[in-house]
Amino acid sequence: MNRGSIDKTLIITVIVLVIIGLIAVYSSTSVLASVKAKYADRGGMIYLQKQLFTLIIGSLFMVVFMFLSTEKLKKLVFPMLIISFIMLFLVFSPLGVSAGGARRWLRLWPSVFQPSELVKLAMVFLLAWYMSRSDYDRESFKQFIIPIGLLGIFQVIFLKQPDFGAAMTLGIITLSMLFIGGVSLRFLGIISLVAIPVIIYLAKEPYRWKRIVSFLDPWSDPQGSGFQLVQSLIALGSGGLIGQGLGEGKQKLAFLPEIHTDFIFAHIGEEMGFIGVSVVVILFFLICMRGLSIARKQSELFYYFLASGITIMISIQALINFAVVTGLAPTKGLPLPFISYGGSSLVVNLIAVGILLNLSRLTHNPGFPEVVVQKKTKLRTYRYYYKSRGRA
Repeated sequence: MNRGSIDKTLIITVIVLVIIGLIAVYSSTSVLASVKAKYADRGGMIYLQKQLFTLIIGSLFMVVFMFLSTEKLKKLVFPMLIISFIMLFLVFSPLGVSAGGARRWLRLWPSVFQPSELVKLAMVFLLAWYMSRSDYDRESFKQFIIPIGLLGIFQVIFLKQPDFGAAMTLGIITLSMLFIGGVSLRFLGIISLVAIPVIIYLAKEPYRWKRIVSFLDPWSDPQGSGFQLVQSLIALGSGGLIGQGLGEGKQKLAFLPEIHTDFIFAHIGEEMGFIGVSVVVILFFLICMRGLSIARKQSELFYYFLASGITIMISIQALINFAVVTGLAPTKGLPLPFISYGGSSLVVNLIAVGILLNLSRLTHNPGFPEVVVQKKTKLRTYRYYYKSRGRA
């Protein structure tokens, strides 16, 4: 395989997002850190220092994956899956860390790590390998149900933590990859119908039901279940066109919970205004477009599905975060990639970008990925899929 230069647009876009994130993290936490006794001597810099430390680690991993041979990427499928499983189960061991009624983190010196973030990338790798096999039959329900069964195992563990947001996100990523992999739409329809009563059952949990009710009408209980969303909308609304200015936001003064993590987009809207949030949305749109462009240049199915899956993973998480913060979806704990405070999301997403940059260096001509098939009818079905869904 010939090697070219990395996708400069993609790397510049990610760098800009990370810089915006660092500014937003410091602005949203400086007051919070200053008033905490154990952080007071650091002058409100503790959260920024931790984010910078994580950024250095994530950047090192990104560089490693950027220059890793593509053949070695294929060999990471099962090690990554096994490591993800082990880390998920270790969450329930003495190494696990509980916070806010959930047990989602693993104590890894000098910080904590959320294994569900790695699971998403591991699932992308597995599906890329699984759907790129020469004997994979897209019309076989038996072969379709295997990754669905693995998805179910992961989701059961997520719900045990509990982490409904991670379970839903992983489900969307998996079904999206199966869709672009040419799986029969009737299979996806069957799974969707089966999932509906399960989702309804899970939604009946009191705290989840409150989130749904508050999402539909947050102003009916502005001091209770709708408090977080109301404060988020206030932050976005008070920012206006150009924002109140860096450091001038008021919602970070203990009004909007999780403002430096799940709701940092609202903080950006308050201090940088409509222009600021528009820039963030455009940057994520560019990542999506560059990721899909990189995927289309791959001549091997594994790399095509890998690039597509990573692009879906980053884009879906950003889209859900935007929807939650703006009141278009029920509140759930999901960070904004590259921007929210938190080491797990930042490290994993930087690794994902490193892989995309690696694949962007492959100088292939756009076209159908090479695939070996035994029956001519399968070849016709496969090419028709790409023509009908925008691959050709």
